[in-house]
Amino acid sequence: MPGLIRGVARTAVVAGTASTVAGRVNRRQQNKWAQQDAQAQQQAAPAPQQAAPQAAAADPIQQLKELGELHANGVLTDEEFAAQKSKILNG
Repeated sequence: MPGLIRGVARTAVVAGTASTVAGRVNRRQQNKWAQQDAQAQQQAAPAPQQAAPQAAAADPIQQLKELGELHANGVLTDEEFAAQKSKILNG
């Protein structure tokens, strides 16, 4: 009888260990796949970054303010300022 109990206990330990290891492997695989999905979504979604400059381009008042600041700071010459200003106002 003690040999039978020992055999059953050993089988239970082996089965429990196998179940634990399988659970760990499954969790690791799920985490790896989730990370791969997140990376794929990040690589596929650069469109919002491109939308911001277009929204700024649609506001001529803001563009003129920024252009005026660049001119006042000496970044743009008078000719460059006039050329950019006419582009914004005309179109």
